[in-house]
Amino acid sequence: MVNQSVVSQSVVSLTGAVSLLGRFPALAGADLDVSAGEIVLLQGPNGAGKSTLLRLCAGLAPLHDGVGSVLGHDLTTRGGRRTVRTRVGLLGHATSLYDELTVRQNIEFWTRGQADGSTLDAVMDRLGVGGRLIDVPVGALSAGQRRRTSLAILVARRPRLWLLDEPHAGLDAQGRDLVDDLVRQAASQGATAIVASHELDRVEGLATRVATVIGGQVLDAA
Repeated sequence: MVNQSVVSQSVVSLTGAVSLLGRFPALAGADLDVSAGEIVLLQGPNGAGKSTLLRLCAGLAPLHDGVGSVLGHDLTTRGGRRTVRTRVGLLGHATSLYDELTVRQNIEFWTRGQADGSTLDAVMDRLGVGGRLIDVPVGALSAGQRRRTSLAILVARRPRLWLLDEPHAGLDAQGRDLVDDLVRQAASQGATAIVASHELDRVEGLATRVATVIGGQVLDAA
């Protein structure tokens, strides 16, 4: 049973969280508390469990043991995980874009009911996928343009929790700066962000706190 007093104060609350990939414990008793408005950098080597931690917080990876909640929803229940998926935004290594659909069609599909047309137009323009790119099939875009399209979806949905896995990958210098600006703006408006990255020099300047993930555990969250 999740402690409701903790849930009310924490956007993310994990205690002894275990998540398996097959039989392998990608998370092996992870503890993490994140409060509203924080920008938390997850650092650690490849295979440490950073991506699984983000997917757990997105309601996409199962919680096999321990307790956990995101935005007050219990990660041990299917209903809780289902609700979390509608409230958070995850930018992972792989996109969920449909190659045969255009930029606009993809963004409209993934944000249906969450943003009006004028908002989508403004977001696409800011992310650099408006204008001539609107009606281009995603399969014809460059890796950077696909990344920007995925970011446009996240921004248009205005999630309370941003979960970003190597968000600067595939972007040029202007795109990287734009990611930082978007995260800072979201946090200033009350959103929370957890960013997994190897680009420590860049993200440390963005983050309000750093958490180190090694061997499926969060060893330091100072």
